[in-house]
Order: sequence, then structure tokens, then C-alpha cells
Amino acid sequence: MTPSSTAEATRSKWTDKAVYAAGAVVWRLIDGKLRILLIHRTKYKDITLPKGKVDPGEMLAETAVREVHEETGIRVSLGVPVGVSRYHLPSSKQKVVHYWAAEATADAIRASTFVPNREIAALEWVSVKKARARLSYPVDLEILDFFAKLVDDGVLRTFPIIALRHAKALSRSDWDGSDAARPLTDRGRQQAKSIVGPLRAFGVRKIVTSDAVRCVQTVTPLAKALDRKTVQTSKISQDAWEDGEDDLRSVIGRRVRSGKPAVLCSHGPVLPGLLSEIALATGTIRGSYVSSAADLEPAAFSVVHLSASNPGSGIIAIETHIPKV
Repeated sequence: MTPSSTAEATRSKWTDKAVYAAGAVVWRLIDGKLRILLIHRTKYKDITLPKGKVDPGEMLAETAVREVHEETGIRVSLGVPVGVSRYHLPSSKQKVVHYWAAEATADAIRASTFVPNREIAALEWVSVKKARARLSYPVDLEILDFFAKLVDDGVLRTFPIIALRHAKALSRSDWDGSDAARPLTDRGRQQAKSIVGPLRAFGVRKIVTSDAVRCVQTVTPLAKALDRKTVQTSKISQDAWEDGEDDLRSVIGRRVRSGKPAVLCSHGPVLPGLLSEIALATGTIRGSYVSSAADLEPAAFSVVHLSASNPGSGIIAIETHIPKV
């Protein structure tokens, strides 16, 4: 399978001529049957998918999770991206909405505190067929069609392995100590904080990092937010890579076998190898998308989505997110 890919606006520059938003096709299994969540909006008297505008400082992934929770009371983690809708508002600005698939777990549904309100009149769980008949807008149908293809291909339930480049660090010329001890700059520390929300949006629970100080500092805010310890290893460090002593294969193999959401924080020169190892471990035909996903600026990350039931079926999708800081 050739993976689909999205990026933070597919790596394009954000523009004030557009209004950005994000949402999800929220799904669950009821007695073994797939159902998706539609919202009935009070003000507009329409039926649509949960979505909302990006708040200042947010990245798209955290917007999607926040908006789903605000509109439905359900906390989700994002799965595979399922498309981008574009349409013009009465103001003549273009609205750009990014969507993901997102499973609503039984625990999340039980914890929902949703009640009809001035914005959302009702929630409705329906089949894909009924959703096609009920949705009010053609752009929503396009997103639903992409989602339905994932269902037909049997790759709807996935887990992510996230390749993260460390945040902005002091340059070598400004540092007298060992390269591995180089710390983050003030901007780097801000970047490290800014990516906590987007990484949590994908349900990350495992944090693996190069033992270089700049990498450890990059994931420290995430570890604190999750109340999790980091796994620090020289196997994905730049020093080991330069000395030919890295062991990317064993690290990636373990993450693929675990089938659990994880982030791996490493260095620019090491990332192409990490992405290539994910492709090899999952039987994916390597292409330009691998090198593109590895070409990350500081604190950017690529989310590699793998099938939860059969990781060997290949990479389902790759998306790249770029911090705004």
C-alpha cells in the first residue's frame, strides 16, 4: 500500500486569507457494527461532522481533539487523516478544514457530559450509509468517502509511531562542551512546550529519546504532562550514528511489535534512517514520501500511522506537523 500523506497544510505556508479549522470522523463499534457520530447544530439547523476553528497558538491536531470534546463531550485520540475540505465563507475567505478518523472508546463515551445546548442540539450515531443521506454538505461527503475507503481496506484502526526532531538547540559554535550536552535555546524550550498538545492529540503514551541533552529537554514537557518517564537511549543518538554504532532497527522493531502509540525524539541526520526502518519493518515500498517525512525542522514531527491489526501491511499514512513557535 502506498501511504497517503498530509502535513500541517501539506507543509504550505499559513495565510491570513484563509480560516483554518479541524475536526474528526468519530467512530465506534456497536454490537460489531460501525457507527459514526453526526452533530445536529442548533443555530444552522444542519447535520455535519464535529469541527471548529483553530485557536491562537494551536496546531491543527490539538484543535481537532479540543473541538470534538467541546461539541460532543467525548475525548478522542486521532487516527489516520481523512482529508481536507475547502470552501468559501460569506466573507469571501476560504475555510480550510483538516479531518482525522478518531475512535470513541467505551470509556470515553461513558465519561461524556454532553447535553443539548445553544450550539449543538443533538448527537446521532449512524451507519456510513445513513450518514451519506443525512449530512448537509457535499464537502462532508467527500471526507466520509475517504473514511469509508479506510473501512473497506480494513485499516481503520491504527496506531502511530511519531518521529520528532529535537527543538532548537544552541549551535556548536556557541557551545564549549560536548555535542551531546548542548542544551535548548529559549526558543527551543518554547517549542518543546508548544508541541505537547499536538503530540497528546495522537494518544502518545511511550516516549523514547536520544540521550543527548537537547532531545531529553525536548520531550521533558510532554513527559511531565503525561506523568510518564522517558526511555533514554544512545541507539538513536547522533553520536552513535556518526560513529556507526546506532541501532535504529531494534528500536523501531520493538515499537512496531508493541502496537502502541509512541514518539521517538532524535536528530536531523538520524531521522531518514528512522523513517526508512519503519518502512522496512512494515513491508512498505519506500518512496520520496519517506525522505520528505524525515526532512524536519526543529521541533517538527512526522506521524506514521500503522495498522493495529496487521502492522506488516505497510504504512497507512504519514503526516508532518510544524510548530508555529
